Amino acid sequence: MKKTFLLFTLLLSLAGSAAALTVAVYHTSDAHGWYSARPARWDNAQPDRLIGGFAALAAHLKTETTPYILLDSGDMFQGTPEGILTKGLASAVLMNQLGYAAAAPGNHDYDYGEASLKALIAASNFPFLAANVYEKKTGALAPYFKPYTLLEVAGKKIAVLGLAGSHTGTSTRPEGVRHLEFRDEAAEAAARLPEIKKLNPDAVVLIIHRGITEDLSTKRVDVSTWTFEGLGAHSALLVARAAPGIDLALGGHHHAALLKGYRDPVSGTVLGESGYGLSYVTRAELTFDDATGKLTGVSAGVLPLWTDQTGEDAAVLKTIAGFTAQVEREMGQTVGRAATDLLFSPERLDSGIGNWVSDVTREVTGAQLAFQNTGAIRAEIRKGPVRLRDLYQAMPFDNNIITMRLTGAQVRRLMSDNLVGPKSFMQVSGLQVEFKPGPVREPALLRLICRGKEIKDDQEFTIATNDYLAGGGTGGEAFAGGREIKDTMLPLRDALIKAFKKGPVSAPATGRIKLIP
Repeated sequence: MKKTFLLFTLLLSLAGSAAALTVAVYHTSDAHGWYSARPARWDNAQPDRLIGGFAALAAHLKTETTPYILLDSGDMFQGTPEGILTKGLASAVLMNQLGYAAAAPGNHDYDYGEASLKALIAASNFPFLAANVYEKKTGALAPYFKPYTLLEVAGKKIAVLGLAGSHTGTSTRPEGVRHLEFRDEAAEAAARLPEIKKLNPDAVVLIIHRGITEDLSTKRVDVSTWTFEGLGAHSALLVARAAPGIDLALGGHHHAALLKGYRDPVSGTVLGESGYGLSYVTRAELTFDDATGKLTGVSAGVLPLWTDQTGEDAAVLKTIAGFTAQVEREMGQTVGRAATDLLFSPERLDSGIGNWVSDVTREVTGAQLAFQNTGAIRAEIRKGPVRLRDLYQAMPFDNNIITMRLTGAQVRRLMSDNLVGPKSFMQVSGLQVEFKPGPVREPALLRLICRGKEIKDDQEFTIATNDYLAGGGTGGEAFAGGREIKDTMLPLRDALIKAFKKGPVSAPATGRIKLIP
């Protein structure tokens, strides 16, 4: 009798375990127009192995046996000719094809203005969610966004709340969004959670164009055992803590890939971030108790989209080929030759490609100093023939060159604002910088040298930069006090093309920005 009871208990347990319902949540962010697979240049062991793209993701999703939803946290198109020249409409077509359920806007989704983003949203078969974007004139939520949506998957109600980054006002072209207010993410999430809870969802998912910390920027890392301290006020982690009841938070903007996700010991929220350029996808699981229907477990981690493992969906490849054909006549033209590789800086200081872009900016204007934001340079240029496509991928933003006059004190402030910890968010020409990292976000700037002499605060310099920085974009606040500001009407990318047409381009030596131990 005892054996029979034990056997019955075991079978009941196994049956309950087998019947436990799981809903998968797939997440992408910061695709930046990288619709196709490309070589994994960062992988030293196999740099020519192909990774990423919508065709690989679609092929993987076809093998998924668990009910799932597919979400995105923004910055969908700005980065490749296919994305730029279609102003994101290629993203809408591909995301419709894959069956996305909802998306949050990224700052660069506003790069061509509000009307362009509205067209992208109108072309999408899924809602764009942003509970914190308001019209200044009316005080109302921007009408093309919903704050949240309720999805039904395998009999479960999954609430999805969306938030734009409050930095959007300065991290896209400021003039295009001056009429909008991007409110604090944590406050808006806390205000919306009671509304959402009244809908009795079985789980709450947040999609947000923010990450845990900028310190993880571009890293592929396991943070599952880390402890985070001293986070910025707008961290996705702090948003989760401010709004109890978020089960899963999926972020972006910092281009970090959290290999095993992160479970916050304070809020209990599981967080995920999906990297850059559609090389990875986050796969999270929401597990529900079969008897009670309650959520019992949340997990998350990223999957690399190696095409030799996923394969590529033929129908999606055909869609991408159509977009590529539209732009390839122009983008396939050779503009010149690189005599050396123009690369990023592994130390996150000045880089070969950053120095070259800054030098060209200074030379075409005759300025004494030139500045380019590091984040505007999105791809390296390799030795050999250089196509127009390569320049668009390296410099995807349609910026003009601006000139003005700044004092030595203003230059000092500019560099202080852009030296964070041991890395520089600014590339320079005509200037040498020596600094020690100070407390978080308070660098101790030591010396600024121009033509062999340390600059003085009361000196005045002619400088050149791009219109994003000059207009008050992130890192460019010091430019607001400039004198004799002039738009040269010369597109930066055109200046780079002309530099290539003059002859082979070599990367300038690095070492302009030195970290003093």
